[in-house]
Amino acid sequence: MSSLTREDVKLMLNKVPEVTLYFWFIKIMATTVGETAADFLNFNLHFGLTGTSVLMGVSLAGFLFIQMRSQKYVPWMYWMVVVLISIVGTLITDNLVDNFGVSLETTTIVFSLALLATFIFWYVSEKTLSIHTIYSTKREWFYWATILFTFALGTAAGDLAAEGLKLGYANSTFMFGAMIAFVTLFYYAFKANAVLAFWIAYILTRPLGASFGDYLSQPAANGGIGLGTIVTSILFLAAILGMVTYLSFSKKAAGKV
Repeated sequence: MSSLTREDVKLMLNKVPEVTLYFWFIKIMATTVGETAADFLNFNLHFGLTGTSVLMGVSLAGFLFIQMRSQKYVPWMYWMVVVLISIVGTLITDNLVDNFGVSLETTTIVFSLALLATFIFWYVSEKTLSIHTIYSTKREWFYWATILFTFALGTAAGDLAAEGLKLGYANSTFMFGAMIAFVTLFYYAFKANAVLAFWIAYILTRPLGASFGDYLSQPAANGGIGLGTIVTSILFLAAILGMVTYLSFSKKAAGKV
């Protein structure tokens, strides 16, 4: 840390976007795309879980490499990595459940523990979990590892609630949405710790997005409204593209320093 100049710190802090309503809207849409795009590649394009996993894994590795090499926050690059991590996180859980027969209960527990361990190692190493203090490569690795586990956990928890516990996609969507609303209320009304509130809400957006994506894309016989993975993915990708384009040409594109 001592070798970084003040300008270096500012540039690296700019790699993380400011947490605004735009951030949360894009994040939720990215989680939904992660669910529907994985299903689209797997089933509609007949890539299969293995083929889809390889394709998305290689894509993520490439874009993450570019993201890590960048010295400033670039909206389209940052959100491309988030979308790809969302898809890969979904595929990790799907592979464990469908190809290896691991139960949703087990995957939920395992990824919960993995996420907790990541938080612990991150805090022990850096003494903070704030996303606005990511001014080193190590902290950025902790950041992306945390996000990957939130997506894998969210997929497992969302599927467990909707399918394993038979709540259905609509009820699961409302449940996770209500939980996020409660965290938001607790933060603003009772001045809860900002870092803690952020990560709880961030974790919950994944099962919210997964449940909502399934609700939109799945046929009525399965508890959805039958838009299909193609239409749902296109709608949300277009919305993400529109918001990211706007952020790229506005002052809101700057990260919080």
